[in-house]
Amino acid sequence: QVHLVESGGDFVQAGGSLRLSCAASGGIFPPNVMGWYRQTPGKQRELVASITSGDNTNYGDSVKGRFTISRDNAENTVYLQMHSLKPEDTAVYYCNFRAGIKPFQDYWGQGTQVTVSS
Repeated sequence: QVHLVESGGDFVQAGGSLRLSCAASGGIFPPNVMGWYRQTPGKQRELVASITSGDNTNYGDSVKGRFTISRDNAENTVYLQMHSLKPEDTAVYYCNFRAGIKPFQDYWGQGTQVTVSS
C-alpha cells in the first residue's frame, strides 16, 4: 500500500508561480512512475507531468515549457514547479504513483486545489 500526501496548492494571479509537493510512503520500490494529474468539474482527469524512477519525464502539451517535474528518490517526494500560470491551469491537482511491475497498481493522493485568477 502506498500513501500520497500533496501540498502546495494555493490561489495565485496569472503569471505567477507555485510549487506542488507530494510525499509518498509505503511500498515504494523501483521501477515506478510518479506524476501529477489535474481535473476540473465535468472534465476527465488529464496528465500534467510524470517522472520515472530513472528520471525520464513526460509532459502534457499545455504545460510544456512552463512546468517542471522532479523527484527526490531518497525522500520519496515528487515536485511540480509551475511558472507562468494561466487561468486555465485552475484545477484540482492529484499526485499519482504507479508501480512499475505487475499488476502496475495505481495510487492517488487526495488532491490539492490550484486557482489562478486573471
